[in-house]
Amino acid sequence: MPRRRRGLNPEDEALWQAVARSARPLRPKTAHPPDPDVEAALRPHRLPPEPHVQPADRLTPFRLGERAATRLPHQLAPSPSATLAEQPLRMDAKTHGRMSRGKIAPEARIDLHGMTLSEAHAELVHFLLNAQSDGLRLVLVITGKGKRGTDDGPIPNRIGALRHQVPQWLRLPPLGPVVQQVAEAHLRHGGSGAYYVYLRRR
Repeated sequence: MPRRRRGLNPEDEALWQAVARSARPLRPKTAHPPDPDVEAALRPHRLPPEPHVQPADRLTPFRLGERAATRLPHQLAPSPSATLAEQPLRMDAKTHGRMSRGKIAPEARIDLHGMTLSEAHAELVHFLLNAQSDGLRLVLVITGKGKRGTDDGPIPNRIGALRHQVPQWLRLPPLGPVVQQVAEAHLRHGGSGAYYVYLRRR
């Protein structure tokens, strides 16, 4: 079976061209003059260039041969003394004043020198729970002030790990419900290297 050829044969093509020439559009095109406002609205707007601002100099003025300023040590958090000073008073104000001035002798003491954090935590919990069971009210916890080492790296080193950690342990269970007040010890009892711990009654 022969394949049919697509498209128009010459006679059909001539007939189609004659019909196309005689056709008229339904709506003739009318030429309108362009509106200048519309053309202006269609144009892309260009923002004025921003003024160039000179960046501030990050270096402080200096002279050749001038000695560099001493770099202050890193402070990760407020000192334990400042943190304890902000705590509310939960004991008798007169007794607290006498305790802070070293006028009341602690009834028992524990020295955490030379212990790791895990060892010191276990010993402190055991000591304070036994002290409360024995009816004691004021005890002394000696932590030491810590030794200042080299602090040249990008990660600062905290001085006195026990000195910073013990106040946190005293706020958390199981010691939180046992402890009524914590204060930095007087100089005669160790100063900033020890804490007065005032226990609650059983």
